[in-house]
Amino acid sequence: MSFMKEPKVSKYDRDPTTASPLDVAITAQEKETIQQVSSALKERRMRLAFQPAVYAADPSIIGFFEGFIRLLNRRDMVIPARDFMGTVEQLQLGREIDCAALQMGLMTLQRNPQIRVSINMSARSVGYQPWNSVLRKALRESPRLGQSLILEINEVSALQVPDVLKPFMEEMRAHGIVFALDDFGAGPTSLRMLRDLRFEIAKIDGELVKGVESSPDGQAMVRTAIAMAHELGMYVTAEAVETEGEANWLRGAGVGCLQGYLFGPPTVTPDFRAFRHGRPSLIAS
Repeated sequence: MSFMKEPKVSKYDRDPTTASPLDVAITAQEKETIQQVSSALKERRMRLAFQPAVYAADPSIIGFFEGFIRLLNRRDMVIPARDFMGTVEQLQLGREIDCAALQMGLMTLQRNPQIRVSINMSARSVGYQPWNSVLRKALRESPRLGQSLILEINEVSALQVPDVLKPFMEEMRAHGIVFALDDFGAGPTSLRMLRDLRFEIAKIDGELVKGVESSPDGQAMVRTAIAMAHELGMYVTAEAVETEGEANWLRGAGVGCLQGYLFGPPTVTPDFRAFRHGRPSLIAS
Protein backbone atom coordinates (compact mmCIF):
# COMPACT_ATOMS: atom_id res chain seq x y z
CA MET A 1 0.00 0.00 0.00
CA SER A 2 1.49 3.32 -1.01
CA PHE A 3 0.90 6.71 0.45
CA MET A 4 0.93 10.02 -1.36
CA LYS A 5 3.40 12.42 0.08
CA GLU A 6 1.73 15.53 1.44
CA PRO A 7 2.87 18.74 -0.22
CA LYS A 8 5.22 20.78 1.86
CA VAL A 9 3.38 23.55 3.66
CA SER A 10 5.26 26.62 4.78
CA LYS A 11 4.71 28.06 8.22
CA TYR A 12 3.10 31.05 6.55
CA ASP A 13 0.46 28.82 4.99
CA ARG A 14 -0.10 26.89 8.20
CA ASP A 15 -0.61 30.02 10.28
CA PRO A 16 -2.64 32.69 8.50
CA THR A 17 -1.75 35.18 11.21
CA THR A 18 1.93 34.92 10.28
CA ALA A 19 2.94 37.38 7.59
CA SER A 20 4.88 36.30 4.53
CA PRO A 21 8.55 37.30 4.29
CA LEU A 22 7.61 39.95 1.72
CA ASP A 23 4.95 41.42 4.02
CA VAL A 24 7.44 41.43 6.87
CA ALA A 25 9.99 43.22 4.70
CA ILE A 26 7.47 45.83 3.58
CA THR A 27 6.32 46.45 7.14
CA ALA A 28 9.90 46.75 8.34
CA GLN A 29 10.68 49.22 5.54
CA GLU A 30 7.60 51.29 6.40
CA LYS A 31 8.55 51.30 10.07
CA GLU A 32 12.08 52.42 9.23
CA THR A 33 10.74 55.20 7.01
CA ILE A 34 8.32 56.36 9.70
CA GLN A 35 11.18 56.44 12.20
CA GLN A 36 13.30 58.50 9.79
CA VAL A 37 10.46 60.95 9.20
CA SER A 38 9.70 61.25 12.90
CA SER A 39 13.37 61.84 13.67
CA ALA A 40 13.67 64.48 10.94
CA LEU A 41 10.70 66.37 12.36
CA LYS A 42 11.95 66.22 15.94
CA GLU A 43 15.43 67.36 14.95
CA ARG A 44 14.13 69.99 12.50
CA ARG A 45 15.96 68.46 9.54
CA MET A 46 13.61 69.92 6.97
CA ARG A 47 13.35 72.48 4.22
CA LEU A 48 10.72 73.91 1.92
CA ALA A 49 11.46 73.70 -1.79
CA PHE A 50 9.59 76.26 -3.89
CA GLN A 51 8.37 75.87 -7.46
CA PRO A 52 6.89 78.75 -9.45
CA ALA A 53 3.47 78.70 -11.08
CA VAL A 54 3.52 81.17 -13.98
CA TYR A 55 0.85 82.91 -16.01
CA ALA A 56 -0.01 80.89 -19.09
CA ALA A 57 -0.40 84.11 -21.08
CA ASP A 58 2.99 85.45 -19.96
CA PRO A 59 5.32 82.90 -18.34
CA SER A 60 7.69 85.68 -17.28
CA ILE A 61 5.16 86.57 -14.58
CA ILE A 62 4.94 84.30 -11.53
CA GLY A 63 1.49 83.93 -9.99
CA PHE A 64 2.65 82.09 -6.86
CA PHE A 65 5.22 79.68 -5.48
CA GLU A 66 4.23 76.25 -4.21
CA GLY A 67 6.16 75.03 -1.18
CA PHE A 68 7.06 71.32 -1.00
CA ILE A 69 8.38 69.95 2.28
CA ARG A 70 11.71 68.16 2.11
CA LEU A 71 12.64 65.98 5.10
CA LEU A 72 16.28 64.97 5.47
CA ASN A 73 17.84 61.86 6.97
CA ARG A 74 20.91 62.06 9.20
CA ARG A 75 23.15 62.07 6.12
CA ASP A 76 21.35 65.21 4.89
CA MET A 77 19.76 63.27 2.04
CA VAL A 78 16.14 63.91 1.13
CA ILE A 79 13.68 61.22 2.21
CA PRO A 80 11.52 60.83 -0.93
CA ALA A 81 7.96 61.96 -0.20
CA ARG A 82 6.57 59.01 -2.16
CA ASP A 83 8.17 56.71 0.43
CA PHE A 84 6.19 58.06 3.35
CA MET A 85 3.23 60.27 2.38
CA GLY A 86 0.88 57.37 1.70
CA THR A 87 1.86 55.67 4.95
CA VAL A 88 1.63 58.68 7.27
CA GLU A 89 -1.52 60.26 5.80
CA GLN A 90 -3.74 58.49 8.34
CA LEU A 91 -1.32 58.97 11.24
CA GLN A 92 -0.66 61.91 13.54
CA LEU A 93 2.75 62.06 11.89
CA GLY A 94 0.98 63.31 8.76
CA ARG A 95 -0.50 66.17 10.75
CA GLU A 96 2.93 66.99 12.15
CA ILE A 97 4.33 67.18 8.62
CA ASP A 98 1.52 69.56 7.64
CA CYS A 99 2.28 71.62 10.72
CA ALA A 100 5.97 71.88 9.87
CA ALA A 101 5.24 72.82 6.24
CA LEU A 102 2.77 75.50 7.29
CA GLN A 103 5.18 76.94 9.83
CA MET A 104 8.00 77.21 7.29
CA GLY A 105 5.65 78.63 4.65
CA LEU A 106 4.40 81.33 7.01
CA MET A 107 7.95 82.23 8.02
CA THR A 108 8.82 82.58 4.34
CA LEU A 109 5.89 84.95 3.83
CA GLN A 110 6.87 87.00 6.87
CA ARG A 111 10.35 87.43 5.40
CA ASN A 112 9.10 87.99 1.84
CA PRO A 113 5.74 89.81 2.09
CA GLN A 114 5.80 90.66 -1.62
CA ILE A 115 5.27 87.06 -2.79
CA ARG A 116 2.39 84.60 -2.74
CA VAL A 117 2.91 81.03 -1.48
CA SER A 118 0.82 77.86 -1.55
CA ILE A 119 1.22 75.17 1.10
CA ASN A 120 -0.13 71.64 0.95
CA MET A 121 -2.27 70.26 3.74
CA SER A 122 -4.57 67.36 4.49
CA ALA A 123 -8.17 68.19 5.30
CA ARG A 124 -7.61 66.16 8.46
CA SER A 125 -5.23 68.85 9.75
CA VAL A 126 -8.15 71.24 10.20
CA GLY A 127 -8.97 69.32 13.38
CA TYR A 128 -5.37 69.14 14.57
CA GLN A 129 -4.90 71.74 17.29
CA PRO A 130 -1.16 72.42 16.85
CA TRP A 131 -1.68 73.08 13.12
CA ASN A 132 -4.56 75.45 13.87
CA SER A 133 -2.51 77.20 16.53
CA VAL A 134 0.37 77.86 14.12
CA LEU A 135 -1.98 79.36 11.53
CA ARG A 136 -4.04 81.47 13.92
CA LYS A 137 -1.00 82.81 15.79
CA ALA A 138 0.57 83.95 12.51
CA LEU A 139 -2.67 85.66 11.44
CA ARG A 140 -2.89 87.48 14.77
CA GLU A 141 0.69 88.67 14.57
CA SER A 142 0.58 89.54 10.86
CA PRO A 143 -3.07 90.20 9.89
CA ARG A 144 -2.24 90.76 6.20
CA LEU A 145 -0.40 87.47 5.91
CA GLY A 146 -3.52 85.59 4.84
CA GLN A 147 -3.77 87.63 1.65
CA SER A 148 -0.55 85.99 0.45
CA LEU A 149 -1.39 82.42 1.49
CA ILE A 150 -2.93 79.64 -0.61
CA LEU A 151 -3.78 76.34 1.09
CA GLU A 152 -3.82 73.30 -1.20
CA ILE A 153 -6.01 70.30 -0.36
CA ASN A 154 -6.23 67.28 -2.63
CA GLU A 155 -9.60 66.07 -3.82
CA VAL A 156 -9.56 62.72 -1.99
CA SER A 157 -8.69 64.41 1.30
CA ALA A 158 -11.42 67.03 0.89
CA LEU A 159 -14.02 64.33 0.28
CA GLN A 160 -13.26 62.73 3.66
CA VAL A 161 -14.30 65.61 5.94
CA PRO A 162 -16.29 68.21 3.96
CA ASP A 163 -18.47 69.10 6.94
CA VAL A 164 -15.41 70.07 8.97
CA LEU A 165 -13.66 71.72 6.07
CA LYS A 166 -16.50 74.03 5.01
CA PRO A 167 -16.73 76.25 8.15
CA PHE A 168 -12.94 76.38 8.37
CA MET A 169 -12.64 77.60 4.79
CA GLU A 170 -15.36 80.19 5.30
CA GLU A 171 -13.60 81.51 8.40
CA MET A 172 -10.19 81.66 6.76
CA ARG A 173 -11.49 83.46 3.68
CA ALA A 174 -12.21 86.40 5.98
CA HIS A 175 -8.44 86.61 6.46
CA GLY A 176 -7.82 86.61 2.70
CA ILE A 177 -6.69 82.98 2.43
CA VAL A 178 -7.40 81.26 -0.89
CA PHE A 179 -8.00 77.51 -1.28
CA ALA A 180 -6.79 75.31 -4.13
CA LEU A 181 -8.18 71.88 -4.97
CA ASP A 182 -5.12 69.77 -5.76
CA ASP A 183 -5.03 66.77 -8.13
CA PHE A 184 -8.28 67.89 -9.76
CA GLY A 185 -9.60 65.30 -12.18
CA ALA A 186 -7.47 62.45 -10.81
CA GLY A 187 -10.14 60.72 -8.75
CA PRO A 188 -13.83 60.70 -7.88
CA THR A 189 -15.39 64.14 -7.99
CA SER A 190 -18.35 65.20 -5.92
CA LEU A 191 -20.18 68.08 -7.58
CA ARG A 192 -22.02 68.74 -4.34
CA MET A 193 -18.73 69.00 -2.45
CA LEU A 194 -17.29 71.36 -5.05
CA ARG A 195 -20.41 73.50 -4.91
CA ASP A 196 -20.44 73.63 -1.11
CA LEU A 197 -16.72 74.19 -0.51
CA ARG A 198 -16.21 76.68 -3.36
CA PHE A 199 -12.49 76.26 -3.94
CA GLU A 200 -11.02 79.28 -5.70
CA ILE A 201 -8.39 77.33 -7.67
CA ALA A 202 -8.47 73.97 -9.43
CA LYS A 203 -5.08 72.36 -10.04
CA ILE A 204 -5.35 69.81 -12.86
CA ASP A 205 -3.54 66.60 -11.99
CA GLY A 206 -0.19 66.09 -13.68
CA GLU A 207 -1.10 62.64 -14.99
CA LEU A 208 -3.77 64.25 -17.16
CA VAL A 209 -1.31 66.86 -18.41
CA LYS A 210 1.38 64.42 -19.58
CA GLY A 211 1.49 64.38 -23.38
CA VAL A 212 -1.91 66.04 -23.60
CA GLU A 213 -1.11 67.79 -26.90
CA SER A 214 -0.96 64.43 -28.70
CA SER A 215 -3.65 62.48 -26.84
CA PRO A 216 -7.29 62.92 -27.96
CA ASP A 217 -8.52 61.05 -24.89
CA GLY A 218 -6.36 63.16 -22.62
CA GLN A 219 -7.55 66.33 -24.29
CA ALA A 220 -11.17 65.36 -23.76
CA MET A 221 -10.55 64.73 -20.07
CA VAL A 222 -8.66 67.97 -19.54
CA ARG A 223 -11.26 70.00 -21.43
CA THR A 224 -13.97 68.46 -19.24
CA ALA A 225 -12.01 69.31 -16.08
CA ILE A 226 -11.43 72.89 -17.25
CA ALA A 227 -15.09 73.36 -18.17
CA MET A 228 -16.23 72.02 -14.81
CA ALA A 229 -13.79 74.24 -12.93
CA HIS A 230 -14.84 77.34 -14.87
CA GLU A 231 -18.52 76.53 -14.37
CA LEU A 232 -17.88 76.45 -10.61
CA GLY A 233 -15.95 79.71 -10.69
CA MET A 234 -12.49 78.21 -10.15
CA TYR A 235 -9.27 79.57 -11.61
CA VAL A 236 -7.40 76.77 -13.38
CA THR A 237 -3.75 75.82 -12.90
CA ALA A 238 -2.08 72.84 -14.59
CA GLU A 239 0.59 70.85 -12.74
CA ALA A 240 3.62 68.91 -13.97
CA VAL A 241 3.99 70.81 -17.26
CA GLU A 242 7.25 69.62 -18.80
CA THR A 243 7.16 70.43 -22.52
CA GLU A 244 6.36 73.38 -24.75
CA GLY A 245 3.77 71.21 -26.51
CA GLU A 246 1.88 70.64 -23.27
CA ALA A 247 2.15 74.30 -22.31
CA ASN A 248 0.89 75.56 -25.68
CA TRP A 249 -2.08 73.19 -25.71
CA LEU A 250 -3.06 74.04 -22.11
CA ARG A 251 -2.74 77.74 -22.84
CA GLY A 252 -5.08 77.41 -25.79
CA ALA A 253 -7.54 75.35 -23.72
CA GLY A 254 -8.00 78.15 -21.21
CA VAL A 255 -5.62 77.25 -18.36
CA GLY A 256 -4.64 80.35 -16.37
CA CYS A 257 -1.39 79.25 -14.70
CA LEU A 258 1.22 76.62 -15.57
CA GLN A 259 3.47 74.86 -13.10
CA GLY A 260 6.18 72.29 -13.78
CA TYR A 261 9.81 71.65 -14.64
CA LEU A 262 9.43 73.55 -17.91
CA PHE A 263 9.30 76.73 -15.83
CA GLY A 264 11.56 75.65 -12.99
CA PRO A 265 12.09 72.77 -10.56
CA PRO A 266 11.36 72.97 -6.83
CA THR A 267 14.38 74.52 -5.15
CA VAL A 268 15.32 75.36 -1.58
CA THR A 269 17.10 78.49 -2.85
CA PRO A 270 14.40 80.28 -4.88
CA ASP A 271 14.89 83.75 -6.29
CA PHE A 272 11.82 85.48 -4.87
CA ARG A 273 12.89 88.66 -6.64
CA ALA A 274 11.51 87.03 -9.79
CA PHE A 275 8.02 87.48 -8.40
CA ARG A 276 6.57 90.30 -10.44
CA HIS A 277 3.63 92.61 -10.18
CA GLY A 278 0.48 91.09 -8.95
CA ARG A 279 -1.42 87.89 -9.00
CA PRO A 280 -4.18 86.40 -11.13
CA SER A 281 -7.29 88.53 -10.66
CA LEU A 282 -9.52 85.47 -10.51
CA ILE A 283 -7.84 84.24 -7.35
CA ALA A 284 -7.47 87.60 -5.67
CA SER A 285 -9.13 87.84 -2.32
